[in-house]
Amino acid sequence: MSRPSVEFTDYHQFKREKIDGKVDGLYQRMISQDDQGRDLVRIMEFEPGTDTTPNGVQSHDYWEEVFIIDGSFIDLTLNKEFTAGMVASRPPGMKHGPWKSPNGCTMYEVRYYK
Repeated sequence: MSRPSVEFTDYHQFKREKIDGKVDGLYQRMISQDDQGRDLVRIMEFEPGTDTTPNGVQSHDYWEEVFIIDGSFIDLTLNKEFTAGMVASRPPGMKHGPWKSPNGCTMYEVRYYK
C-alpha cells in the first residue's frame, strides 16, 4: 500500500474536489488513500443546504469512522441532528442517512476494509 506521510498540516492545504453523483454541495479533500482507492482518509464537506436524499439510505462493505469537525447535519431516517464533536463508527452493512445540512458540515472520515 502506497500512502504519503503527512505531518500536521492544515486540511485546507489539500485540494477540494466535488464528489460526483446525484447530490450537489458535497466535497472532499483526500488526505491519503491506498493504490486501489479503497482504504482512505479524507475531509468531507457539506455546503449549507446540502440534502443527500437522492442518494437514499447508505450501506457499505467497509468500515467507516467519522468525526464531525464543524457544523452539523440531520439524519432524515432517524430525525436526529449530529453536531461538531460527535463521532460514528460504522461496521460493514450498517445503514445510515440520508442527511440534510442546513448550515454546512465538515467531517474527518476514515474508510477501511478488514
